[in-house]
Amino acid sequence: MSIRLASQIMTNITLLLFSALVAFAQEQPIKVTPHWDKVIHTSQTTSTLQVVVNPPLQRGTPVHDNAFKALHDLGADYVRYVPWLPYPKLGVAELEPPKDGTTSWDFTPIDPMTIDFLEATKGHSVILNFSTIPQWMYTTDKPVAYPADPAQVTWTYEQGTELRDPSMKEVADYYARLVSWYAQGGFTDEFGKRHESGYHYSIPYWEILNEIDFEHHISPETYTKLYDEVVLAMKKVQPDMKFVGMALAIPIEPHYFEYFLDHKNHKPGVPLDFISYHFYAVPSVDETPEVEQFTYFAQADGFLKTVRYVEAIRKRLSPETKTTIDELGVISADDLAQGTPGHVAQPIPNSYWNLAGAMYAYLFGELTQIGIDVAGESQLVGFPTQFPSVSMVDWNDGKPNARFWVLKLLHDHFGPGDKQVEIETMPNNPYVYSLAFVTHDGKHRVLLVNKRDRKFDIAVTGASGGQLEYVDQTTGFQPPALTKLSGDTTSLGGYSVAVVTLP
Repeated sequence: MSIRLASQIMTNITLLLFSALVAFAQEQPIKVTPHWDKVIHTSQTTSTLQVVVNPPLQRGTPVHDNAFKALHDLGADYVRYVPWLPYPKLGVAELEPPKDGTTSWDFTPIDPMTIDFLEATKGHSVILNFSTIPQWMYTTDKPVAYPADPAQVTWTYEQGTELRDPSMKEVADYYARLVSWYAQGGFTDEFGKRHESGYHYSIPYWEILNEIDFEHHISPETYTKLYDEVVLAMKKVQPDMKFVGMALAIPIEPHYFEYFLDHKNHKPGVPLDFISYHFYAVPSVDETPEVEQFTYFAQADGFLKTVRYVEAIRKRLSPETKTTIDELGVISADDLAQGTPGHVAQPIPNSYWNLAGAMYAYLFGELTQIGIDVAGESQLVGFPTQFPSVSMVDWNDGKPNARFWVLKLLHDHFGPGDKQVEIETMPNNPYVYSLAFVTHDGKHRVLLVNKRDRKFDIAVTGASGGQLEYVDQTTGFQPPALTKLSGDTTSLGGYSVAVVTLP
C-alpha cells in the first residue's frame, strides 16, 4: 500500500468518524450547565429599537394606534427616532431658503408623528435624529425638487457634497432651532420672527446626521467639523443634552473612527458621548429561505469582528465614549430592488421573521459580552416600497411580528447590571447559542437561541420547576408563550429564542 493511499484511507476514516460524532451529538439533548457562582462579566447592554418616519405611522392609518401602543408598552430606553430623506416634508422643517424677509418653516406634517413618539416613550431616554439637512444648504447646479405630497417617496432629494456655507453655521443654526421647537417652546427665525410651538420636552440625546458614509459622502474631517458646530449650537439651547456621532452605514473604514474619536480633532468643550454604526445581513438574490439561515449568522459573525476592532480604537482614543449600534437587522435581496420600475414585492414567509429575530437575539448576546452599551433593532415600521423585510410590525395593521416579540423578550429579562456567569455546554453544538445571567433582580436566567430551522432538545441543569418563555414559529405574530417546566429538558423549535428562568 502506498503512503498516499494509506493517507487517503485515514482521512476518509477520520471524516466518517467526525460525521458520526456530529450526527450522534445532534441526536442527544444539549446539556447546558451554568456555574452560578462564577461571574465572568457584568452587562451594560440595553436592547432597544429605532423608529423611522414612514407614512403608515401617520395618525388615522390602520397602523398608527397598534404600533405606538407596542412602542409604549415595550418601555425601552435609547429608542432612536429618525425622520429621513425619502419623505422631505416629513423630515425637513425648512424646505426653502429664507428670502425677502420670509421663511418656509413648517412643522405641520412633522409634529403629529414626532409628538406621538415623544408621548409613547415618555419617561424613557430617546435619541432624536432629524437626519436630513435641508437640500438648499448644499451647492447644486439647480434647485432640487421634492414631492408636494408628504407621503410620496423620493430617492433624489439629497444631492451635492459641498455646503453653500463653508462655516457650517447655517446648518448648526437649523438644528439649534429644531431643538428649540421641541424643548424651548419655539424659536426665533433668520429674520427675527418668533415661532411658538408650546412644546417643552427634554431631549436627552441627539444623533448628528445618519449614514454619513452614504448620505452626501461626508469625509471624517468634514463630518467632525460639522458635528462640532452643530453640537455647540444645540448645547446653547439645551446645555445638558448628550450627543451621538457618525451613524455609519458600513463601518469598515477605520479612518472614520480614528479621526472622530481623537479629541484633538475637536473644538474645546465638544463632548464625545456616543458613537454609532449599523449592520444589516443581506442575502444574495438567488438564496432560498433554507439557505438564508446560514448567510445571516455567518454575516453576523463577520460584523462582530468589526465591532471588536472598533472597540479597540474607541478604548484607545476615547474610552469614556459609549457605543450604540442603533440599526441591527436584515434586508432582503428583494428590498434592494424596490426602486426598480415595475417592481412587485415578493411575499415574505412567516419563518423569516423568526429567523431575523433569532439573529438579533444572537447579536444582542454577543454585543453584551463585548460590552456594547446599546443594541438597537431596526425598525418599527417598514412596508412595501420601504424595506418591508426590516419591519417589526405588520404593515397592514401595526400589530407586532416575531421580531418585535423577540426584542420584548430580551428587554423584559436582560439588561444592564446583569451578571453573566460561566456556562458549560455538552455536547458542543454550534447551532444553539446559550448565555446565563444572574439578573439585576436576582433571577437565574438562561438565554437560548436556535440558529437553525430544526428542533433541538435542551437540558438546562436545575430548570425543573422553573419556566420557559419563547418566541418561535408556533407563536408567530403573538406574544411570547410561557410554559412551566416539569423537568430540566425542553424542546427548542426552529429559530426559537427562549428564556429559561430557574425556580
